Amino acid sequence: MNKTSRPTDKATQDNHQHDDWLNSLLDGRAELVFSLMCGAALLAGWLGPKISAMPDGVAFGLLLAAYFFGGYFTLKEAIGKVSHGKFEIDFLMLVAAGGAAVLGEWAEGAFLLFLFSIGHALENYAMARARNAISALADLAPEEALVRRDGRETKVPVDELKPGDIVIVRSNDRIPADGFVIKGESSVNQAPITGESAPADKSPVKDSSEAADNSDKIKPAHKVFAGSINGAGSLEIQVTRRASETTLARVIDMVSAAETRQSPTQNFTKKFEKVFVPCVVMLAFITALSWLFLDENPAQSFYRSMAVLVAASPCALAIATPSAILSGIARAARGGVLIKGGAPLESLGRLDSIAFDKTGTLTSGEPKLVEITPVAGITEPELLRVAAAVEALSDHPLADAIVRDVKERMGAIEYNATEFKSITGKGVSARLNDELVHIGKTALFTETNGTPLPDDLRVTVKSMSARGRTTMIVRRGDAYLGALGLMDTPRSAARRVIQRLRDIGVSTMMMISGDNQQVADAIAREVGLDHAFGDLMPDDKVEKIKDLKESGGVAMVGDGVNDAPAMANATVGVAMGAAGSDVALETADVALMADDLETLPFAVGLSRATSRTIRQNLWVSLGIVAVLIPATLFGLGIGPAVLVHEGSTLIVVANALRLLAYNEPKKTTYLNGDLWSAEQSVNWQ
Repeated sequence: MNKTSRPTDKATQDNHQHDDWLNSLLDGRAELVFSLMCGAALLAGWLGPKISAMPDGVAFGLLLAAYFFGGYFTLKEAIGKVSHGKFEIDFLMLVAAGGAAVLGEWAEGAFLLFLFSIGHALENYAMARARNAISALADLAPEEALVRRDGRETKVPVDELKPGDIVIVRSNDRIPADGFVIKGESSVNQAPITGESAPADKSPVKDSSEAADNSDKIKPAHKVFAGSINGAGSLEIQVTRRASETTLARVIDMVSAAETRQSPTQNFTKKFEKVFVPCVVMLAFITALSWLFLDENPAQSFYRSMAVLVAASPCALAIATPSAILSGIARAARGGVLIKGGAPLESLGRLDSIAFDKTGTLTSGEPKLVEITPVAGITEPELLRVAAAVEALSDHPLADAIVRDVKERMGAIEYNATEFKSITGKGVSARLNDELVHIGKTALFTETNGTPLPDDLRVTVKSMSARGRTTMIVRRGDAYLGALGLMDTPRSAARRVIQRLRDIGVSTMMMISGDNQQVADAIAREVGLDHAFGDLMPDDKVEKIKDLKESGGVAMVGDGVNDAPAMANATVGVAMGAAGSDVALETADVALMADDLETLPFAVGLSRATSRTIRQNLWVSLGIVAVLIPATLFGLGIGPAVLVHEGSTLIVVANALRLLAYNEPKKTTYLNGDLWSAEQSVNWQ
């Protein structure tokens, strides 16, 4: 993206954020250089007189230089904080180094500043690396686009693209804007946006005008996103959003904003620091006066108080949570998951209950013909032929499903039915080859003239309904041909995902659905859920989520549109297929950019790994402080205290950065319908 030419306020804000991160990275490198110069001056100034290589005056000048290089950035940061009334870690370190100088321990003070500055520089460098993993998103879209205007092809900056423009994307080029395909076919790598591992096939829409008027309803097979990579084919794309409004731009903005949203642990550590730092200063002051009570001179007590300042400074604690949160958010964004801050990242990792919507989440969202039961003497092809011929005249989704699936089975259908009528809420009728055909529910045949429904067919229909099928009975004239069962079938990955979530540690999973209870139960059994709640209106879903939330917290997974109220009331709302959906991006705490249920175990696993990392970091940081404070009170010097203190800070940062390389643990696989762990699969083979 052209970071210097975008005229929008939002783009300008993004540029400032990017510049801040760049300045942070450069400052980190400059601080690292200064700390190394501090170390070199310290080594020369301390070692020179010992080997008689230089006079004491020169050595003292080198130690002063070490103070300058080691204290420059520390003093700069401390002044900024003190000017706002904040007395934090940098201030404590400067006081300790100044105290060492007062006592004539110039080498020890320089050593403190050297280790603190190099540790601080490495922290900044590491944090800038995590931030750059996020800011790299901004470089995914190209700076220019090839546009067809007035019959001519011309290159224009992506900032000048507007809805309705036709963009030409050659093979292997990055797509410059959100839009839909109007010409050409290709496979598009959407991993930078949605995290999908395999390229997605794209084809043109049937009607570009209708697609432009209903851009939110465009199917994924036609929709493309800025920043994704075209495959071997050439595409012509009609733009639907300006550069500042694309899915990529919104993700960058939200991920950047997520860094400023505090998690519960971050809030706790900040409150803890506000109390702890004044207590540290008080403890150091009391220690400095210990010569009044102990058999030691004032200089020894003062030295020990400076060591206490170093030991008790909560550097590792201050960096423990934000470093883990930032790394987790950056890794999630790279995997096609948008997490809006530390609170949902931590919460999702701690929950052991997940509620799923059914339609479009656990299921494909499209009904399919799953059961065909002709009566005795009637063949399956005859039943399907009659049903499809009549339903071809209907615009009902169930009718579309029958026609589609019959075409797949038989290759073609008849279109010679006439006198079509829709009987609201019960079924349809039409005339086929001069015979009247009725198709519909059981109630249709109790209220229309003709042969009553046979008992054996009635039993068959009840059995199909009990298994969650939507049933349609077919009668031609006075003869019944049979029954058809339709069902919104589970996604192929649903059962596998549920098992993987159990492997991760999620103990309770349930469905909340507006569909009838029998259908909900059937789907729940098929995918392996613990509970199913059906017949729920939108308000009922909200109440159910509130009840579950009060009993320990729950994550709600839905499509982000119909489920928005339930997701908003859950502990954590998770939206699937959020790429290109304004409602999903705005409503959800966690947005799975791809319409792929298999992204969910990655998000939950990463959240749990982040929570574990935060706990580990807190134990390390608080444990080191708990050990060092008594050690310095009983005589541990400034040098060893600084070494352990800064070592713990680097351990915490390194531990947090491991999240950038997070990969989901071994997955459960299926062999002949049975569950096998990855380890079992290896042994079996």
